[in-house]
Amino acid sequence: MNPTLNAVRAGTSRGLIELRQTLTTPMDLWNHVLPSVIYLVVMYFTRGDTVPGTDFSLGARTLPSLMGMTIVFSGLSTMMMSLAVEREDGTLLRAKAVPSGMVGYLVGKIVLVSSMTVVNIAIILVPSLFLLDGLAIGSVTGWLTLAWVLVLGLVATLPLGAVLGALIDNPRNGGLAILPIMALIAISGIFYPLDGYPDWLAALGRVFPVYWLGLGMRSALLPDSMAAVEHAGSWQHLETLGVLGAWAIAGLLAAPIVLRRMARRESGSAVIARRERALQRAA
Repeated sequence: MNPTLNAVRAGTSRGLIELRQTLTTPMDLWNHVLPSVIYLVVMYFTRGDTVPGTDFSLGARTLPSLMGMTIVFSGLSTMMMSLAVEREDGTLLRAKAVPSGMVGYLVGKIVLVSSMTVVNIAIILVPSLFLLDGLAIGSVTGWLTLAWVLVLGLVATLPLGAVLGALIDNPRNGGLAILPIMALIAISGIFYPLDGYPDWLAALGRVFPVYWLGLGMRSALLPDSMAAVEHAGSWQHLETLGVLGAWAIAGLLAAPIVLRRMARRESGSAVIARRERALQRAA
């Protein structure tokens, strides 16, 4: 059997096992559900407010933006922290010792993170269909748009999350890496239209995938009339496809290189040294 194909199958099985463990472990499940519950509360209390210049509910406009933000957090932060933590505890070293083990490990993480992203989005979306008015949910085209934006968004963010995780030697420094992600979300039109920001800040926000994921989700779930309040006055589907596709290609090219270099540096002595440093900090 092809070793790589065997590793992909083993990784898929591992990812599904970890998914089942996550969904059946109360603490893990609560960590995933809590942010979604907070988002629902925010949308519920803003459902009576309106988007500036329109009579459309601010809560309904925020829903797809939060779904885009969820993809970013899952693809970047969750993937990054998983690699950083399991690098310190020796999981990556054990995967390295198995033929095509790194391939299987990464496939397993991709399956787990992608599946939990879908679960988190469902937790946000399903109740919102009953709580919020004005969503365009009767269009087959809209649901197809939601599907391709979700898939392309995961492809664009998961490799970048793996790269960030490979670059972090100490998982306790992961919080510092999350701060720039939070800053990008703040300037990417998730909670407020880009027209409210200075031109240079709005231009910076459009460079990164966060804005385009939010825009793609809004184009899927909001009526066409809401395109007028977007920065360009349209949904920009081709631009969304182009920017997310460019980030996906960049991540897919960079991730194997960075991960191979990280794997070569992994050794038993390096893992022991990290554990000793962790014990010293705990003491």
